[in-house]
Amino acid sequence: MGDGQAQFGALQIAIDGPAGAGKSSVARRLAEALGYLYIDTGAMYRAATWLTRKNNLDLKDGEAIARLAEESEIILKPADQTSEGRIRVFVDGQEVTKEIRSREITEWASPVSALAPLRTVLVRKQQQLAAHGSAVLDGRDIGTVVLPNAGLKIFLTASPEVRARRCLIDLERQGESASFEELLQAVNERDHRDSTRDVSPLTKAADAIELSTDNLSEDQVVATVMEMVKSRLGQSQNQHKQALA
Repeated sequence: MGDGQAQFGALQIAIDGPAGAGKSSVARRLAEALGYLYIDTGAMYRAATWLTRKNNLDLKDGEAIARLAEESEIILKPADQTSEGRIRVFVDGQEVTKEIRSREITEWASPVSALAPLRTVLVRKQQQLAAHGSAVLDGRDIGTVVLPNAGLKIFLTASPEVRARRCLIDLERQGESASFEELLQAVNERDHRDSTRDVSPLTKAADAIELSTDNLSEDQVVATVMEMVKSRLGQSQNQHKQALA
């Protein structure tokens, strides 16, 4: 880990919430500031979806998709100037950072990620990565399934309208076109799928802190979450001192 961990201490941070709430950007910046490992679980499911499409698999064949994900090497690397701030994603040596953010992959990622066999494979990989030390993970089920014992759990939310506008901006930045109305409908449909699926539905953990990003800039959200981290680390240090007393 980097110097940040030595400065701030050790902690596993789970950030959950619906699509477009700002989880990935906030989690990445938080990890950078803390010197923690950042694991974008959504990118891993998008990579699995890209693999599914590339290999012409039935999008409902959970066992086949899970085997393909198990056998493939999915690597996440820090963002750089080529990735517009997003974590870089490689599948079997091929960079797919831009491809997995296409509208097609975005639409299929939700049903594919609901497949139980695939979730079993990727959750195991995520837990293995996080087990090495302090980490920030974002997704739909981090605080409830992947890291149920995380030291800090945050649930980021935003209205469907705000999230649809953010999605529109992202697509336009990539040279794709879409209407706001179509994206708003897609956001609502995805929320319904994610929250009602049988396996690891989108659910706020009982001990998670909810934070709406509707009227906050990304900088403000990061600053707010950083204060939560410092508070939680301070509590842990005090408990440690009391135990030694």
